[in-house]
Amino acid sequence: MPANKLTATQVRQAKPSERAYKLHDGQGLSLRVRPSGKEWLFRFKYQGRSRETILGKHPPMTLADARLCRDEARALLKQGIDPIVHRSEQREAAARAALERGITLADMLRGWLSDQRWTDATRSRVTGRLERHIIQPLGHRPIKEITAPELLAVLRLVEQTGGVETARRAKQAVARAYTAAIAAGQASHNPAQGLEVAMAPKPRPRHFAAITDPARLGELLRAIGGFTGQPQVMAALRLLPMLMVRPGELRGMEWGELDMGAALWTIPEHKMKMRRPHLVPLSPQAVEILEGLRPWTGHRRLVFPGVRTAERSISDATLTAALRRLGFGADEITPHGFRATARTLLDEVLKYRPDYVEHQLAHAVRDANGRAYNRTSFLAERREMMQAWADYLDGLKAEKTGNAQSPD
Repeated sequence: MPANKLTATQVRQAKPSERAYKLHDGQGLSLRVRPSGKEWLFRFKYQGRSRETILGKHPPMTLADARLCRDEARALLKQGIDPIVHRSEQREAAARAALERGITLADMLRGWLSDQRWTDATRSRVTGRLERHIIQPLGHRPIKEITAPELLAVLRLVEQTGGVETARRAKQAVARAYTAAIAAGQASHNPAQGLEVAMAPKPRPRHFAAITDPARLGELLRAIGGFTGQPQVMAALRLLPMLMVRPGELRGMEWGELDMGAALWTIPEHKMKMRRPHLVPLSPQAVEILEGLRPWTGHRRLVFPGVRTAERSISDATLTAALRRLGFGADEITPHGFRATARTLLDEVLKYRPDYVEHQLAHAVRDANGRAYNRTSFLAERREMMQAWADYLDGLKAEKTGNAQSPD
């Protein structure tokens, strides 16, 4: 029977029709074209019976690949071996070998990632870090075989290419994933444990720059009041020092999360760093800013949609750039730094209880029994505090710092 009758062009240009049809290459090989796609078939006789098996789909299996598989199957037939049985035995042997070797590092890390209750931003950041720096070089290896020295070698390369902090965070994630695998009986050792002593020293923590001098804060507030730009950027800048939320939480605000009648913003748990819903009381000043923005973005889902696409919010870089345009450098204030500003001045100037402030900052505040407060804890007190804070900012903006009194 003549062989190799097809060309790669014929295979590529074969179009599906209502009924399946075959293009024969010879020596038992043919391409079956179905409405759902193309696949390579090998037809042969074994012990007097006609048999047929699927070699693979096209794509990815090319014509050359299919011919190689056909020739290997024909060689098996000459030895008296059924190609179908042989292929099945190979798959079973590979599965047994994989089971004996255990799951791969990629499987372990991805499974661990799927179990974490993180915000979308955190999940994306940690996943990207592990995929790029750990899974790419070591992901194919079984977790039982990975040793501390080879993991350390990879982490030292990360220190050079991605930075010391990136390497340390990657090491921490791998260590935690291994701990979970050990608890599940999938691993017996943790090669990441203790590696920090052999890695580069931990860099000194860099705190977000924040203004805590009332006079200078008043200058910034007046500058923000005179800022001109996109309405959503102007509104976000004015709300950022007032609401005490993280910049990402503010930028992700949705109109459906706001209850203007109750003057309350409910941030759902999937947007929060601590994975708990958070309540933000809105002062009349905040409500006025939001209502002023409604004609511009009220028909959108997001309160602060981006300029290029309404499906994504303005970026943190947009807020940072606005602060720089106002003449305030990175060493003085960042969008995140307004939280430190509020924490300091509410404590030192307005004399509010630290637990009220920490709870409004959505930090992990616990009661006397060690239980986490729920989202409504001290809501009335926090509402009064947020009003006092908004009034205090208004006083600073109006250059009445000396008249901004702490509450009784």
